[in-house]
Amino acid sequence: MSEFTEEQIRAAVEQAAEYGTFVAAHAHGAEGIKRAVRAGVRSIEHGSLTDDEAVALMKQRGTWLVADIWNGDYTDSVGRAERWPPDILRKNAETTEVQREGFRKAVAAGVKIAYGTDSGIYPHGLNTMQLPYMVKYGMTPMQAVRSATLSAAQLMEWQDSVGSIAPGKYADIIAVEGNALADLRSFRKVAFVMRRLPSS
Repeated sequence: MSEFTEEQIRAAVEQAAEYGTFVAAHAHGAEGIKRAVRAGVRSIEHGSLTDDEAVALMKQRGTWLVADIWNGDYTDSVGRAERWPPDILRKNAETTEVQREGFRKAVAAGVKIAYGTDSGIYPHGLNTMQLPYMVKYGMTPMQAVRSATLSAAQLMEWQDSVGSIAPGKYADIIAVEGNALADLRSFRKVAFVMRRLPSS
């Protein structure tokens, strides 16, 4: 069930634009996603129950998708360890698979995708667990890494400051051992962090 009408969402988008910003829609269901996209939101967060029409609309309108396709596995592991009721575990599993199939379709359709983890669902520090899943569900390793760097910066309209290495940008860099593109799990073991503000 959608909580807002398309007109209500559009009003929020127009109000945000007056302040020089944009709207990110927390949308799980297909109808809510479609309403939000038609109303002009910049990004769909989660997109759990998207359908083919919603994917086509996101591609057509240039709307970003920020999906958290690893979370379901974490939720399942915790739920089983804590002996959650079977119907909750079943619903999580079903929703997770639908979300991943929607993600695969969005990648194939060329929808713009930025990295998002809904972190807080699981402990901080596990944020990179999603990278291999993005490859499993359609992205190349470089597309997955880019989703968390330049693409994320473009979504936030911060690409002039972060997201890539260039003169004048923030030195916001990590290094991992080995060939990170050959094994995206290597991002879990950061060997080096550089952080420095650009010189004024």
